[in-house]
Amino acid sequence: MSNEEFVSPAYGVRPVPFEKIVPNTYNPNSVAPPEMKLLYDSIREDGYTMPIVCYYSKAQDIYVIVDGFHRWRIMRDYPDIYQREKGMMPVSVIDKPLSNRMASTVRHNRARGSHSVDLMSNIVKELHEIGRSDAWISRHLGMDRDEILRLKQITGLAALFRDVNFGQAWRPSGEEYDGEELSDEPESLDDGEDELTDREFTY
Repeated sequence: MSNEEFVSPAYGVRPVPFEKIVPNTYNPNSVAPPEMKLLYDSIREDGYTMPIVCYYSKAQDIYVIVDGFHRWRIMRDYPDIYQREKGMMPVSVIDKPLSNRMASTVRHNRARGSHSVDLMSNIVKELHEIGRSDAWISRHLGMDRDEILRLKQITGLAALFRDVNFGQAWRPSGEEYDGEELSDEPESLDDGEDELTDREFTY
């Protein structure tokens, strides 16, 4: 872990041209039309009171949305907002690899209590494809093993079950399992699973 003092991204909000901001491909959140209209009314009356969260790609010189897609949509869909804001959006930047950005998006959405089950299952699938284990997903996305299992079942891909031992019970044990600490590093899909926290399975 770095010895540098941690500074929350919100302290570095910057104005970014709308044309440089692009959606991600995995956002599991959806908003119904009445709520989108309410969001428009809020931004029209109060302005942008919260920045959107993005990852900055230096190679492409673009900002990829981690959280705030629907605030971005308001500027895209309503010319009056675009013109009033002079085509600029307030952006808070985080610098994380893809799997951690996906986890950040899910945490933001789950904290607000809204996400799409189908898109959540796709995120679990994509995380497994880049080498993240069930234990990593549980730790970073705040899911228990039953929720992860059900999201896997939605995708219907047998490959996602390769790291699940159906002949053994999942055993809770704090921060480690069989003496191995949970790690932020990519793990093999054939590795044994770490402890998963008990919480109610809810959507």
